[in-house]
Amino acid sequence: MEKKIGVGIVGASPLNPGWAVAAHIPALQALPEHYELKAVSTSRPESAKAAEKEFGVPAYDNNTDLINHPEVDLVVVAIKLPNHYEVVSEAIDAGKMVYCEWPLGKGLEESLELAKQAEEANVRTVIGLQARFNPVFKYLRDLINDGYIGELSGTSMVGSGMAWGDVIDQSNAYILDDDNGVNMLSIAIMHTVDAMMYMLGDIKHVSAETAVRIPETTIQETGETVNKTTPDQVAFFGTLESGAMMSVHYHGGVSRGENLQWTIRGSEGELVLTSNHGQAQMADNLKVYGATGDETELRELKVPEEYFESSSQIPEGHYHNVGRVYLQFAKDLRDGTHLASDFTDAIKNHKLLDAIEKADAAGEKQPVE
Repeated sequence: MEKKIGVGIVGASPLNPGWAVAAHIPALQALPEHYELKAVSTSRPESAKAAEKEFGVPAYDNNTDLINHPEVDLVVVAIKLPNHYEVVSEAIDAGKMVYCEWPLGKGLEESLELAKQAEEANVRTVIGLQARFNPVFKYLRDLINDGYIGELSGTSMVGSGMAWGDVIDQSNAYILDDDNGVNMLSIAIMHTVDAMMYMLGDIKHVSAETAVRIPETTIQETGETVNKTTPDQVAFFGTLESGAMMSVHYHGGVSRGENLQWTIRGSEGELVLTSNHGQAQMADNLKVYGATGDETELRELKVPEEYFESSSQIPEGHYHNVGRVYLQFAKDLRDGTHLASDFTDAIKNHKLLDAIEKADAAGEKQPVE
């Protein structure tokens, strides 16, 4: 019988529920044959007490006690980005496996340090880049690899950040400050572009431009108006390793129409993907349209059920792709594979993010290292 992986989640407060409560805990509950929640931690004694009552496991008001819990094999870091480095580093030092939400660190330098530390400690890692595990993207990837569009000529993506518009809830107001590193580019765009690269290959070089067109945002609960220093318009274009052209343009806030429209064209056909959610990692209503060969009009393509069968125990919802990452990681540990996204994938994406930021600042094309 497969040994269950003991999990400790940093940031699982039921009093101020975030992604840990909304996604990680439901995902783990859907996979009881592979995982068992052993401990959680929060930042305050009162929230730790509430967490212990809510989840029925030991709860701590500090990270160290959770990391050192003898039954915790995997430390899940689901807290605000500015605190990632300290917690991930401490978990690696303790010899624990680490699942860290994306972004890994606050910038490329921090991320490189954490990836190097994990490699030197021979610690298995997971990074929360879960969009690529959506069965719809796997289906699209197979269509492309099987020649549905022929030779790729170009791809264009227009999306909505969902946040970074003119209204935001109090708990997420910190993302309006560009110094915190949690911006539309690093979150909404990079999650979705990770799926693009999973299907179409890596980006070789980029040109970029950003702008703050909505300088003030209203806090939903209080009506208070606060300044926003992070861009709500982000556009970049470049060339994939294959030579195909690519472009991405994201708007802050929410569209009155589709929040994601992605076109992929080739010598023999075209694919279009749409969603009412602009962040691909959370989109659960993706629709695919295509035309190939002599077809002159797009038609909706139904994703075959076989693409969903391997993860059928994970209910649909915002957390379904998180659950698929957990499922793949359990299979990796069992089979000795490395198919779940890890810190190596994080570094590749951080290098792209760094190149986009440099291209915007310099006003000229930048290579992606």
